[in-house]
Amino acid sequence: MNKEQKSEIGRFLGRLKRGIWLIGISSWLFGICDRTIASLADGYLSAIDITQLFTASFFFVSWLFLKPTSRL
Repeated sequence: MNKEQKSEIGRFLGRLKRGIWLIGISSWLFGICDRTIASLADGYLSAIDITQLFTASFFFVSWLFLKPTSRL
């Protein structure tokens, strides 16, 4: 495997990581919106609803910190 092939594989893996990260962002945002709508649908927030929202928000913020870095 020559240097050009290694560079091309590295770029592909970088794009793949970034794509997975972007899909994860949209998934977490959908989950948070879904939980918010479901929590507010009955007219009041229970302790379980608030806990679920905070948990989903915590995981979303954690996912943001996992952003892949480009080394090229």
